[in-house]
Amino acid sequence: MSDYSDQFMAAVRAKNPAEPEFHQAVQEVVESVGLVLGKHPEYRKAKIMERIAEPERVIMFRVPWMDDQGETHVNRGFRIEMNSAIGPYKGGLRFHPSVNLGILKFLAFEQVFKNSLTTLPMGGGKGGTDFDPKGKSDDEVMRFCQSFMMELYRHIGPNTDVPAGDIGVGGREIGFLFGTYKKIRNEFTGVLTGKGLNWGGSLIRPEATGYGAVYFAAEMLATRGETLEGKTCLVSGSGNVAQYTVEKILDLGGKSVTLSDSGGYIYDPSGIDRDKLAYVMDLKNLRRGRIQEYAQKFSEATYTPVDPLSEENPLWNHKADCAFPSATQNEIRAKDAQNLLNNGVYVVSEGANMPTVPGGVDLFVQEGILYGPGKAANAGGVAVSGLEMSQNSMRYAWSREEVDKKLHGIMKSIHRACVEAAETYGSKGNYVNGANIAGFIKVADAMMDQGIFG
Repeated sequence: MSDYSDQFMAAVRAKNPAEPEFHQAVQEVVESVGLVLGKHPEYRKAKIMERIAEPERVIMFRVPWMDDQGETHVNRGFRIEMNSAIGPYKGGLRFHPSVNLGILKFLAFEQVFKNSLTTLPMGGGKGGTDFDPKGKSDDEVMRFCQSFMMELYRHIGPNTDVPAGDIGVGGREIGFLFGTYKKIRNEFTGVLTGKGLNWGGSLIRPEATGYGAVYFAAEMLATRGETLEGKTCLVSGSGNVAQYTVEKILDLGGKSVTLSDSGGYIYDPSGIDRDKLAYVMDLKNLRRGRIQEYAQKFSEATYTPVDPLSEENPLWNHKADCAFPSATQNEIRAKDAQNLLNNGVYVVSEGANMPTVPGGVDLFVQEGILYGPGKAANAGGVAVSGLEMSQNSMRYAWSREEVDKKLHGIMKSIHRACVEAAETYGSKGNYVNGANIAGFIKVADAMMDQGIFG
């Protein structure tokens, strides 16, 4: 199937120029799905892969807003509605200066397979803007969110497209967005997830992605008769995903020794305990400070600033057992991947979306380590978003214990689906192929059932 993959990717690159992240995401899936297309020529005849790689709809719009000094700014907003074969579009909104069409298409494409793996009825989408909420006042963020929703509301709805949060979009932003939607549409409905608990949100939603990545790592370790007890873990990022990854690692007896933000990273060899984690949550969630302050607070920790000219990130060059990349795409480069292996890491569970470059993925697969790709390992976040949608539809809220139990069950199911798909198609133990194939088959079958418009 290599000729098909080469021809397919040549067409994708020609139709989508200057979108390297999108090309990278599609390439990985096509290489895995080649194992399926050989056994199921009906998928190839129906052009299923070609249809999945083409968004059903791309929405791009301007977002004018006014800052506290009365100056007008203009940002660009997007919503990529990628695939709705198994349910309404579902995926986050990212507010970050790096946002562009190619990055959102990669995220939306990944979301299709991730949502499929959760077993919940959700299609894939993604959206966002190049607006940077960092350093803005609450009033400025509110005015931006109101302007953003003035256009987005036309394209979303509880049975059409249900956005959530992502980088730069937390409870504050979801609140402002929901309030604007409610005002415009004159209806209180489950159109966004990640809402406040007192107005339709779900328990465990902030924790879900981090918890899920750790649950997935625990399932991988269980295949070797091991647990996270006593394991030393490297965690990147310091937002929701990283914070709750550290919390669940503590719950399961492990020790996290790193966290990071765009300025640099901290290394704390004594471990980030619950008191230190509480400090990080206050620093990042309330004071919106920088991770460098951690090293000023705790003398045993060291801080290393980012070197933009370096080809490696020293965060990934410490002795450890497990790594949980939880910051952003392509943060583990090939040199970083080799450093992880050299330092004894044999479990990688991705909390971020596509955080490892293809060369790093190849190294992990070749060495046979326990490598959980993001579309499987970090699916816990969207899984609980789906549970929030269910609770909104029923006008009912489950307890924290019920939601956590359901999340744990979903992550076990995702792990099992990956293992079984990889074995069925001749690549036992390869979670990359397993995740891509298991996610693809469910979507492909739904598209076949629905005809050419599926």
